[in-house]
Amino acid sequence: MLPPKTVVISGGSKGLGATMTSAFLNKGYRVATFSRQANEFITQQQLSNANFFYWESVDANDLNEIKLFVNNVKSKFGHIDILINNIARLSEGLLVLSSDDEIISLLNTNILAPIILTRECSKNMLKRNTGVILNISSINAIKGHKGVSLYSATKAALDGMTRSLAREFGPANIRINSLIPGFFDSEMVSYLSENRREQILKEHLLVAYQKLKKLAK
Repeated sequence: MLPPKTVVISGGSKGLGATMTSAFLNKGYRVATFSRQANEFITQQQLSNANFFYWESVDANDLNEIKLFVNNVKSKFGHIDILINNIARLSEGLLVLSSDDEIISLLNTNILAPIILTRECSKNMLKRNTGVILNISSINAIKGHKGVSLYSATKAALDGMTRSLAREFGPANIRINSLIPGFFDSEMVSYLSENRREQILKEHLLVAYQKLKKLAK
């Protein structure tokens, strides 16, 4: 009998990452994830899914910590079947007011960390001639919005990497795709004012569709 598949999810302690972690665990997958700090969700999974869940405290700005994490996952679970590059940080503000440290930190978290994770996890996939990589992108990668130029640049870079790696990894039976989930309420956007949320919702296709359905009744 084959062992359960192993999924690596970056930033799996909250928001979309935590939702995906729970979903994969419920389907019988083994899940490895990291975040800067543990929280109630992580503690709960460690207690209830001890043999199927692995978590480490990792600073996404430290690329060596990311490499060590992947090595530890391979040591614990033996192989990696799926990688989901979910971790991201949103910095909203005018580019001219951004500090060097803020720019470097955002680039490290949003694009350098996914690149290193993809490189390290794909080594294991290439040896086994199979694998799946999913990059969580953003509508900001294709549609410009004021104040998120840095975030948009990193997500556009992630999409560009995805397109190129699809050609590199395709012959090895490794699928790689980008997913744009659209706007959803999470801690990343908790700072947004109610007025800004309403503006975003007005542009949301699902909201527009629901309004049209009401008018059609």
